Amino acid sequence: MRILVLGAAAGGGFPQWNCNTPGSRRAWHEHDGAKRRSQASIAVSADGERWLLINASPDFRQQVLALPPLWPQRGLRHSPIEAVLLSSGEIDHIAGLLSMRERQRFDLWASARVHELLALNPIFDALHPDYVARKPLALETPVDIDGVDVPLGLRVTAFAVPGKVPLFMESRSETLQGNDDDTVGLEISDGRERFYYIPGCAALTAPLRERLRGAALVFFDGTLWRDDEMQRAGVGSKTGARMGHMSIAGGNGEDDAGTLAAFADLAVRRKLFIHLNTTNPVLDETSPERAHVRAQGWEVAEDGMELTL
Repeated sequence: MRILVLGAAAGGGFPQWNCNTPGSRRAWHEHDGAKRRSQASIAVSADGERWLLINASPDFRQQVLALPPLWPQRGLRHSPIEAVLLSSGEIDHIAGLLSMRERQRFDLWASARVHELLALNPIFDALHPDYVARKPLALETPVDIDGVDVPLGLRVTAFAVPGKVPLFMESRSETLQGNDDDTVGLEISDGRERFYYIPGCAALTAPLRERLRGAALVFFDGTLWRDDEMQRAGVGSKTGARMGHMSIAGGNGEDDAGTLAAFADLAVRRKLFIHLNTTNPVLDETSPERAHVRAQGWEVAEDGMELTL
């Protein structure tokens, strides 16, 4: 499998359009150690020619421009992206669909809950049903992803992870926690190798730990360094837990409270943080936080990365 990282940042990107914190200022000016990042998305291919897009970010067009394998290859209208799969209904996962409305054939896979959210908003009717087939992604049910003419050679299993309802639905929901299929993790396989993509996760439960144990590759939620990060930075009142994200170092900055500790004994061979908020100090390659995650065997995903399994 080939895996392309289209974008590695959380909603708003890095730097976020209105953020002037020290870390974001470094990215605005492209100072050493502060690479800009667009909003999180990856693409996966079993043959290097036909691709499954995981989440359609608002930065979709610029991401495709930066990655020649995703450019049109033949005829007057063509795209190597033959299927799209959504891991949640958050804005930074669905807004890019509106840039894919030019009557190009592809299948759109999502949980019943996410399809319901799309159906509630008529703007997504711009994805004409004669060209875009909406296909259900049931939890714990492996599905072989179809291509335009033949299957892509990829099998995906979606599974529930702790999360919350999308931000734009919070005022209409009785509970922020939402349903099991509001936020899902993904196991993606080509029949030989498999990896996991989990850009949003509020807690590493015991079943999730066992699922990931010994995995070859995991992309995992790296939104915040610590739970109260945005409060400390003076740019927001919400904690990571309130936003549905566990933090790399937990609530008090100690390793015994967050993702680093949760993964310490899982023997995952390659681990990458993705979906990084503009305030996260690990985005600075010169920071002690970045050195610390590197020492713990983690990488920080960046736009344009290519991985092979």
